Amino acid sequence: MHIGLDDTDSTRKGCTTHVAALLVEQLERLNVKFLDYPNLIRLNPNVPWKTRGNGALCLRIEYDEALEDQIKQDAISLVEEHADLSFRGTDPGIVFFKAPEIPQEVKTFSSNAVTSIVTLKEAKRLITKFGSEALGFNTCRGIIGALAAVGAVNLGDYTYELIAYRAPENYGSKRRVDEASIFRMDELTQPYTFNNVDLEKRRVIITPRGPDPILFGVRGETPEIVKKAFELVKPLEPVERWLIFRSNQGTDAHLKRVAALAQIEPYSSVIVKGVVSRTPRIVPLRHVVFSIKDDACEVDCAAYEPTGGLRKVANDLIVGDVIEAVGAVRKPSRDKPLTINLEKINILKLAAKVTLQNPVCPNCGKRLKSMGKNQGFRCEKCGARFDRAEKVALPVERGLKSGLYVTATRSQRHLTKPLRRYGLEKHSDVAGKMIDGWHS
Repeated sequence: MHIGLDDTDSTRKGCTTHVAALLVEQLERLNVKFLDYPNLIRLNPNVPWKTRGNGALCLRIEYDEALEDQIKQDAISLVEEHADLSFRGTDPGIVFFKAPEIPQEVKTFSSNAVTSIVTLKEAKRLITKFGSEALGFNTCRGIIGALAAVGAVNLGDYTYELIAYRAPENYGSKRRVDEASIFRMDELTQPYTFNNVDLEKRRVIITPRGPDPILFGVRGETPEIVKKAFELVKPLEPVERWLIFRSNQGTDAHLKRVAALAQIEPYSSVIVKGVVSRTPRIVPLRHVVFSIKDDACEVDCAAYEPTGGLRKVANDLIVGDVIEAVGAVRKPSRDKPLTINLEKINILKLAAKVTLQNPVCPNCGKRLKSMGKNQGFRCEKCGARFDRAEKVALPVERGLKSGLYVTATRSQRHLTKPLRRYGLEKHSDVAGKMIDGWHS
């Protein structure tokens, strides 16, 4: 059976990964067999109603048929106990999907939930068609993510995350972890862990800031490396429990390559080619905005201030540069056009940049002075006049080079593939053997 969970948290409490961790412990008491690490699937980061990380969970198990009712009741009880059901916008969903293989329609639904918008109606239709069960609370929107997590069996590329949880008495207080140990961990485990620290700002980014139960989470390429990284971090408060997840985080799974600018759609994340058509400009709050075009369309691209070095790259582009813009498509409004909020810029070809200078006097070598528009030049040293002389174009060396530029670590989305992962991608649908001690 595949048990999908989603949308149990709110801005004031809770975490769906924590509910999954508690359920793992309950299921182990029933001696079920886990077929994979708990799956943490990040869904489309652009949907307007998303939770903080927009993550859904799935546990894949084998069990004695006599235990089925108990398994379902344990899952439901944990959601009822730990979900913030009284908070508007918290709409938990649980899916119990029994099948030896996940149907292709459900896999497609899952893929669409990562890259675009899917509906509760679609989810309910599939659950009914394949004889599965679902339970929803409030608006029941969490059923969408729960089914999407169930269908995410063909990840292709994937990563792991070890999440450590706090003791309940510390919820809401400042997290206490030795920051020096985190920087040291990053040095010792690179490039096989990622997004531990923001080196530009010298800031730790594995510890969240909200009131949720997570103390910290380490992401990496294998279960072994995230466990090693966990052991290198020195918490200064009790760790209640920890658990390793397999995930689509850091894989760019949300991105769709689009052939033309006219084909991009709001709420999607795209890779699209264009030519810079309007000079970058700095707008309030120090964001950089420029435009790209192709044969039929023109759109704006925005590099926001938190993107760090990506904002500087955007500001250094000039008209004529050929790029791939990578990022989320913002829905247009009355005063704001369709815009790609940049996560990455791939510079394919740099345009030549020149500066115009007055010509040099052929008689004495001094640079000539203009006598006014279309009135020629004269030499102040020797007095010679040159009525037909023109300014000279001189090439200017560009500070940019062709290649891929990625937003600062602190502003990367859960799904954004960091530079550290390039070349480490996996090309398999099945995780390796589960290691001993994959949770506590």
